[in-house]
Amino acid sequence: MSARTEQSGQRVLIAGAGMAGVQTAVQLRERDWPGTVTLLGAEPHRPYDRPPLSKAVLTGGAGAAAGTGSGTTFDIAFDVDFDALGVELLLGRRATGVRPADRELDTDAGPLPYDHLVLATGAEPVPLPGGGAGAHLLRTLDDAERLRPVLAARQPLVVVGAGWIGAEFATAAREAGCPVTVVEAAGHPLAGVLPPEVAGRLRRWYEEAGAVLLTGRTVTGVRPGGTQPYEAELSDGSALPARAVVAGIGARPATGWLAGSGVALDAFGAVLADDRLRSSVPGVYAVGDCASFPSARYGRRLLVHHWDNALVGPRTVASLLTAGEAETPPYDPVPYFWSEQFGRFVQYAGHHGEGDEPLWRGDPDGPAWSVCWLRGGVLRALLAVGRPRDVAQGRRLIERAAVLDPARASDPAVPLKSAVR
Repeated sequence: MSARTEQSGQRVLIAGAGMAGVQTAVQLRERDWPGTVTLLGAEPHRPYDRPPLSKAVLTGGAGAAAGTGSGTTFDIAFDVDFDALGVELLLGRRATGVRPADRELDTDAGPLPYDHLVLATGAEPVPLPGGGAGAHLLRTLDDAERLRPVLAARQPLVVVGAGWIGAEFATAAREAGCPVTVVEAAGHPLAGVLPPEVAGRLRRWYEEAGAVLLTGRTVTGVRPGGTQPYEAELSDGSALPARAVVAGIGARPATGWLAGSGVALDAFGAVLADDRLRSSVPGVYAVGDCASFPSARYGRRLLVHHWDNALVGPRTVASLLTAGEAETPPYDPVPYFWSEQFGRFVQYAGHHGEGDEPLWRGDPDGPAWSVCWLRGGVLRALLAVGRPRDVAQGRRLIERAAVLDPARASDPAVPLKSAVR
């Protein structure tokens, strides 16, 4: 029996209908997978892209899901014809467990058989400790729809966390005309991502946008208020009146449902995938935010909660299933993500750590600048504000492990590709 004839009778079941799950289905069909493909999604909406949730959906630029009774336009849905691809959609159905010995996925509507199972359940936001009725999260379309009237009221809002999501929500709220206070436990924005000498430069972005940034404090709870429906209680004993409190304090892999399955998880709760995104259980793979993978480039395991990782990882799994290991190179991308906040386009490529030396390109107090991180002269990572060409060139240089001339690389007028030794 040929490999293709054998594959034609096999079932691929994908748990999770976000970017990683959808792209896995698309890539399988584009690589002529002849067996069945089933895509399972916990939400009732047709699969959609998440980045617009903190932008267009909040401010009214995108509508709710068609087919949910709202009658509005759903313009953030993936442009994928699942019927034409022969992909079965099972929406509003949540994965609850895996029984590898039986090759079955348990769901809240009964078990589903599989020959190959792809875990693509993404990440879930960390809830606000002690949060009450006024506490919100921003992860799903329904979350964004609940927050739209809150922004439309133009009343005071409290945002917990000055990370990527917190900054993007604060940006949308200020654009909507809401007074905004952002509370950050660390001493500067993006504390878990950037070193103080870089992230400290972002503080003034909040001031220029008219948002108040309070650092070195935490929100300990949300209680009924007086002048506003709620008050955010702070660790210093003070309280902030708010129409709503929105938490952006991080996300964790949505893998709790895998308990008892035998699928190994790392210390952060992510599926311990190998260099071709296979889990510890035969026939089970993991892509996107729910999986960590070993990076030979950086000499460590990476957990990347960003759109690009969910886009490119499925290509490896689809190649592995259709062509085999010999034809599938190890998964070791240059991580990339982007953010729009306070009128600035921010991009980051690579991964930097202790021992990497920062090199500035341009004035960080100006509208456009970059920071490169070098180790032994090799470009390891790059943050760019308003300099997309730096990122486009930088990603290719990181892939090549290019060595830069620091004197030329620090001159913003010199293209990065021209600063290679």
